[in-house]
Amino acid sequence: MAGSLLHVGATVVCRHGGQATPQPAQSRVAVAGQPVTTLAHLYTVAGCVFNMSGSPHPCTTVRWTTPATRVQVNGSPVLLSGSTGICQSGDQSPQGGPVTVVVQQRVVGL
Repeated sequence: MAGSLLHVGATVVCRHGGQATPQPAQSRVAVAGQPVTTLAHLYTVAGCVFNMSGSPHPCTTVRWTTPATRVQVNGSPVLLSGSTGICQSGDQSPQGGPVTVVVQQRVVGL
């Protein structure tokens, strides 16, 4: 699966409109002047409005499941625009996959 490398400035959202933001894990490799994100990055979600059966169950984190297979930074696979993951609520319930909306287009990986 080829795709553009994600960086800390890429726009990633949950399916309910929450903004997913990576917490810094590495600053050694950058694209478009911003560090690339890897499987080691913790993505937190803010602004998710998902309610299940009337009780709040918003997405709070993203757990990536399919990173790049051939590109690593500091031994950790990078994340691509086509990487898949699962948004999870505070109790780790799956809430659907994240959506990559805006990403740099110059650097592609496998």
